[in-house]
Amino acid sequence: MSKSSSIRFSSDRDFYDDSFILNELGEYREQYFQAVSPPIFQTSNFVFKTVESLGKAFEDEYGAHLYSRGLNPTSDILRKKLAALDGAEDCLVFNSGSSAIFASVFGNVESGDHIVSVKYPYTWAQKMFENVLPRFNVTTTYIDGRNFENFENAIRENTRIIYLESPNSWNFAIQDLKAVAKLATEKGIITICDNSYCTPIYQKPIHLGIDMVLQSATKYIGGHSDVVGGVLTGKQAMMKNIFNRELLNMGNGCTPYNAWLLLRGLRTLKVRLAHIAQTTQKVIQYLNGHEKIEKVIFPFDPDFPQYELAKKQMTGACGLFTVVLKARSRQQVVDFCESLQHILMAVSWGGHESLAIPKCASIPSKDFDNNNPEHRMIRFYVGLEDAEYIIKDIEQALDKVKV
Repeated sequence: MSKSSSIRFSSDRDFYDDSFILNELGEYREQYFQAVSPPIFQTSNFVFKTVESLGKAFEDEYGAHLYSRGLNPTSDILRKKLAALDGAEDCLVFNSGSSAIFASVFGNVESGDHIVSVKYPYTWAQKMFENVLPRFNVTTTYIDGRNFENFENAIRENTRIIYLESPNSWNFAIQDLKAVAKLATEKGIITICDNSYCTPIYQKPIHLGIDMVLQSATKYIGGHSDVVGGVLTGKQAMMKNIFNRELLNMGNGCTPYNAWLLLRGLRTLKVRLAHIAQTTQKVIQYLNGHEKIEKVIFPFDPDFPQYELAKKQMTGACGLFTVVLKARSRQQVVDFCESLQHILMAVSWGGHESLAIPKCASIPSKDFDNNNPEHRMIRFYVGLEDAEYIIKDIEQALDKVKV
């Protein structure tokens, strides 16, 4: 197998067909006994026959297999596929989505820099902005990214990064990625977008001008709730810099076994997303207009405030949506969630199992405000079960809630 980590596209093509990427790209079957599925290179170390070749690996670990803390043949196959799916020059894979977030931001700021971030980003992104970066004199301004003017107004002379999450994973707020990317390019600012909700199948921020795209591979990429991982894609020079500093120093790269599990998940990514999208529409159709549901929040619902923008920059939406329950108390929200018999109560999404999580679980009981719709929010994830199975479970749980 080639030791080069370079995965730039051929000059005569801007992107590969998804089917080719998922089934063929990066697979050197003649080098591992024509096996259909690539092996797990479960090794920590790699040997060299000459001092010269070892020296070159020391000089440029990004171009060699030296030690699996950095590059490994199994993870290299995964990197090639994920970069191609995003339409990016290169890719790094991490041991979690939060690691990808941390490396992408930490690798591009210096003391005194400023960040503009959308409101309510992923929990560990927000904790990084508020608990870690201030220790290094890096400040963050949160804005409502639904209004483009907020980006223009928040930028300072020392703004280094604009951090996006489109859609958000609770209220599904969307940013105009093309417009923000254009503004950032004019100002010399780096853009980072969390694309966990859509995956590269349903949204390609790189094609809209975003510099770096990250996602939690734990979710749709893995698809089976049995692996944790993170993805970061972008220009090769950016990825190499982060690899040589943040990834190697923190030792948070993806293990060979986890890379293999994520490769397995990629094989069925498109068919899983298609099934989940179809099922989600049926579940939302049931919930819309239900007497005990105040509101359904879903990017591809025509009543969604940013529906036109969603359709413009996303080719699909599936699985994750939020409902506002017509509840008069926190207990009624609790009763509904605890009455679900088949839909599991848990964080995350993207696996085979349907999930629900109430917003009030992270709100102290004394602070619950029935007049605040957010406190009555329940986020659902639709898994691979049949629509009727999921609907029946929601129906029996709603029947037990007196509102």
